[in-house]
Amino acid sequence: MGNGALDGAVIAVAGAGGPAGRAALLRLAEAGATVVGSDNDPERLAEAVDAARYAHGGATVTGDTVDLLDLDSTREWAARTEKEFGRVDGLVHLVGGWRGSETFTKTSLDDWDFLELLLVRTVQHTSLAFHEALQRSDRGRYVLISAAGATRPTAGNAAYAAGKAAAEAWTLAMADYFRKAGGEQGPTSAAAILVVKALVHDAMRADRPNAKFAGFTDVKDLAEAVVGVWDKPAAEVNGNRLWLTEKP
Repeated sequence: MGNGALDGAVIAVAGAGGPAGRAALLRLAEAGATVVGSDNDPERLAEAVDAARYAHGGATVTGDTVDLLDLDSTREWAARTEKEFGRVDGLVHLVGGWRGSETFTKTSLDDWDFLELLLVRTVQHTSLAFHEALQRSDRGRYVLISAAGATRPTAGNAAYAAGKAAAEAWTLAMADYFRKAGGEQGPTSAAAILVVKALVHDAMRADRPNAKFAGFTDVKDLAEAVVGVWDKPAAEVNGNRLWLTEKP
């Protein structure tokens, strides 16, 4: 472990308890990073952290139960992480959720209220909490996981697509902050968007053995792509959508 771009880096992972979060913890630890996960479910988070520690003995993987819908709590998490480890080199945003409808006319605005919190508010809070620490880093990265539906929404996914599009716009504004902070030399930190159609993991395949999951991205492949964001110069990834599925 630890002879690449992430050797010695400190990476925070928001939404670390889900399948994508688990895969990210494992891959980041394997790459030599100190990994600090957060989730609002302490039991699920503890299982994910323990799995990463067990798989990569000697890796530093910790977990914090954080309410990312509370800006002060999120800022406290960022400050605590930087104080404990001396730096923060990345925030990987894996907080997700989905609700859809049969048709556009049957869209429930309750779905928007739910998704706006998960998909947009958590991005706002984590970016505002971590942006200064990421800018102080010589390899800071904010990585948002988005969906192809934000680019080409379908009638039944209005609320979900709108939430993802808003999260992308917010992240691109953060990228502009990094660009301006870099001046003529170019950015040293970056905000990037990884775009998938949808995610799939082993439990989903076990539940639906005949499903093809066409165009879906395996959470292990997503974790590999997350690590790859650090392999490229900040200027190359800052403000860019990096597609892991076919563009619509």
